[in-house]
Amino acid sequence: MATQEMTPNAQNRYDITHDDVPLHCPMSDMSQWNSHPKVYLSVEETGQAKCPYCGTEYFLLDKAK
Repeated sequence: MATQEMTPNAQNRYDITHDDVPLHCPMSDMSQWNSHPKVYLSVEETGQAKCPYCGTEYFLLDKAK
């Protein structure tokens, strides 16, 4: 059974954890055929990042690790 991929850029905010690092947009579980090129985002230092292509914001929930 195939896994359902998330639609890329369907939301403008995602809460992520260290399991999602290294972070890139679109994320691994998003289909990439209809999105922008993959870009890696630095989220570890500040706990947040914004994609320069689509403006999606990512917030690291477990920043204190």
